[in-house]
Amino acid sequence: MQRIAFKMKLKPGYEAEYKKRHDEIWPELAQLIKEAGVSDYSIFLDEETNTLFAVQKQNGASSQDLGSTAIVQKWWAYMADIMEINPDNSPVSVPLKEVFYLE
Repeated sequence: MQRIAFKMKLKPGYEAEYKKRHDEIWPELAQLIKEAGVSDYSIFLDEETNTLFAVQKQNGASSQDLGSTAIVQKWWAYMADIMEINPDNSPVSVPLKEVFYLE
């Protein structure tokens, strides 16, 4: 099991909407992520910078590797109005280097 972290950027003023959309995550999307081997997935918000910090455990693909699926492309389009995105609607995502871990 591998742990990875990455950051994304939320547009200002959309904190509540981002949380609402994730509180109501589509069951088929959650199932796809779990079936891909992703678990213990959390996203945190730095309210000063609107930076989203995501961390997840992987036993297979990353959630960021599922972009070829129709449901993920639909989710990206749904989230595109409130996040910084790439031309394909995927969120701008920057991998983070682990510098400390205490089990």
